[in-house]
Amino acid sequence: MIAIVDYGVGNLASVQKALAAVGGEAVLTREPALLASADAIVLPGVGNFGHCSREFHRFGLAEPLRTARACGVPLLGICVGMQMLFAGSEEDAGAPGLGFLPGMVVQMRSSADLRVPQIGWNALHLSGAHPWLAETRDGDHFYFVHSYVPVAETNVLATVEYGGARCAVAGSEGILGVQFHPEKSGANGLRLLRAFVRATRVAAAA
Repeated sequence: MIAIVDYGVGNLASVQKALAAVGGEAVLTREPALLASADAIVLPGVGNFGHCSREFHRFGLAEPLRTARACGVPLLGICVGMQMLFAGSEEDAGAPGLGFLPGMVVQMRSSADLRVPQIGWNALHLSGAHPWLAETRDGDHFYFVHSYVPVAETNVLATVEYGGARCAVAGSEGILGVQFHPEKSGANGLRLLRAFVRATRVAAAA
């Protein structure tokens, strides 16, 4: 069972539908006991980092996620959900992230040659390996909508070119954050989610 963290923010139904399309049994929940017993957790998020963080903490979800991670439950963060895996964001300096990955989220600066937010498709350039990227190929395109991006100290697994190389995927064993929306990225997004579902099944069966 995959638990999608329901704190009222994110493309919840779209993520659930995409996971179902690749054979994942996913439920929307904010119940600590269900998060603790899940085979894997998906943390979605869209919009403002501060709003996402406040709603997430208002429902008391930080400690259940920390407990789940301490028990080795796999965690996938999507868009602002990925940003919340880091310590915090320039978008709202008073709103805490989870600190699962080292680094901070910073604003992309617009210029005459660079439009912010980045909206649309962009090619992924792989720079590291991860089981959940097993079906993702270098150069695959994914759909992005964001004005802020993590500056990760380590664990960058893929970048996109947008006014320079930007972190698009970061993670380590049992955890992955993607700045793009796999649920909106057609076949490429479904391949990534399928690899996530398969890997978490293997881990649950071990």
